[in-house]
Formats: sequence, C-alpha cells, structure tokens
Amino acid sequence: MEENVNLLLVGATGSGKSSTINAMFNMQVAKVGVGVDPETACIEKYELGGLTIWDTPGLGDGVERDIEIATAIKAKLAETDEDNRQVIDMVLIVLDASTKDLAAIYTLANEVLLPGLGDEAEQRILIGLNQSDMAMKGRHWNDASNEPDEVLKDFLNRKAESVRQRIQENTGLDLKVVCYCAGYTEEDDQRSPYNLMKLLHFILRHTPTEKRLVLVENLNEDSENWAHNDDDDDHRTTVLDDILFSIGVGLDAGIETGGEIGDFLLGLPGKVVGGAVGSVVGAVGGAVSQILFNIFG
Repeated sequence: MEENVNLLLVGATGSGKSSTINAMFNMQVAKVGVGVDPETACIEKYELGGLTIWDTPGLGDGVERDIEIATAIKAKLAETDEDNRQVIDMVLIVLDASTKDLAAIYTLANEVLLPGLGDEAEQRILIGLNQSDMAMKGRHWNDASNEPDEVLKDFLNRKAESVRQRIQENTGLDLKVVCYCAGYTEEDDQRSPYNLMKLLHFILRHTPTEKRLVLVENLNEDSENWAHNDDDDDHRTTVLDDILFSIGVGLDAGIETGGEIGDFLLGLPGKVVGGAVGSVVGAVGGAVSQILFNIFG
C-alpha cells in the first residue's frame, strides 16, 4: 500500500511557516488547494505526491480570529482516513525566535493539540524556532559563515530550553525544540537557511519509519539549503541513517547498524562521497538517488 504523510504547520503571524516549507520541500511542483470542509476552509493544502502539507493561518491577529483558527485545527486533527486512522501524522509548531509573547501557542498546544493527538502527542509534535538570525535583532550573526557566533548560540540554546520548559509546565509534554533559519531572498538581499538539516532530522524521527521515504522524495534539492548547520557531521549522519535504514538500504549494502552508514559515508574524502551515496542508494531508484546526491554528494 502506498504510504502518505500529512504534516500540519501552526504558528504565529510572521513566524515563517511558508518560508520553512519552501526551504525544505520541492514546492515548485506542489498543487495548492484549501480545506474541503467549511470548518477547515482557512487552512491551505499543498500536495506533493504522497506528501500533504496543511498550512494554517497565523495566530495572534485577534481573539476571535485565533478561536476560528483553533476550531479549524481541531477539525483537521479529528479527520480520519478510510481505515479510521488519524489523517495528520505530525504537527510542526513554527515560532519566531525573537518573540517573547508565546501565550497563543501555549494555549493552542494545551487546548487543541494535546487533546487532538492524545497519548501520541509528545511523539507527533515538534517545535521549530525560526528566524534564529534575528533572535538578538541581527546581532552576533556571522554573515560570512551563515551561522550564529558563540553569544547567539548560547542565547538560542537558552531560548529553546525556556520554550521547552514552558510547554512542559503548561501541557506536561516534553517536546523537542530546534533553532533554525529558513532563509530568504529579498531583491539584492539573500540569506541561506541554517540548521535545516537538523530540523529535517527531527521531522524524520517524528515520522513513522515506513513513511520517511515520502518526505525524501519531496525534499528541496538545492544543496545550499542544507549546507549550514551546527554539528554538521552529526546531522548528516543521523539523517542518512534515518533515510537509508527506513527503506532497507543499509542491510542491502551489508551494513549492520545505522551508525555505520554515516561513518562509512562521512569518513570518505569529499570527492568520492557522491559515489558512495550512489552505490548505497542505487536500489531505491533514480529519483531518490538524485535527491540524495544533490543534498549530500
């Protein structure tokens, strides 16, 4: 049976939900629609083959509007497929790393997401702190290397921990928080994404193993989007592990553990990494192999 993945994005106005999905996925081929029911009509629907992304309107533009959005999210979480399984696989909460007012998000998590996802909520919700480059009003960001300096890294780590603790205090959930920058292009000004590989790592970890290939098939193939990360090798290794072992390639290649795949690939000189990826993933077909070449090769 063909697997499908449904990803729901929620967040405040201006947090960068759209820029996040544009940076991560091949949105040029996405089919755009809206919720089919009146209750969910305010939610935009993007279809990329077996991947469906549900992008909700931004919170924080008024109490009545927030209630309307929360109602639509609750209705979407209640939807089931023909096998009576919940349609939404996971929820990505996108926050602005520079904001201090997260009351609307805490309320949504406590009153809508937690009841809507039930006992699996902790495994199916991920928080992304976007716009990390502007977390300290643009200070302490190294434009040349496209990464935060040590001062900003420390600030972001403390911010992520604060958000994690406040969510836990409000909901009882211990959720993973990832700091990243989705990047942007504005006339002559451009910033490449940062920590997108780390965000992908945790999205994959929150996605059922049998469905991970659907995400891989729809990733943005621009290697620059994946090039700048904290602890580069660690994220590259874990993402490769998740991708290759989820589709059974590790065993086909005679590699017995997930960690060996990353060690095998990342231990090779840069010029032959692409060839190594190709030899390992050849069994999954040209399209997926090309995407992995573009991202990792």
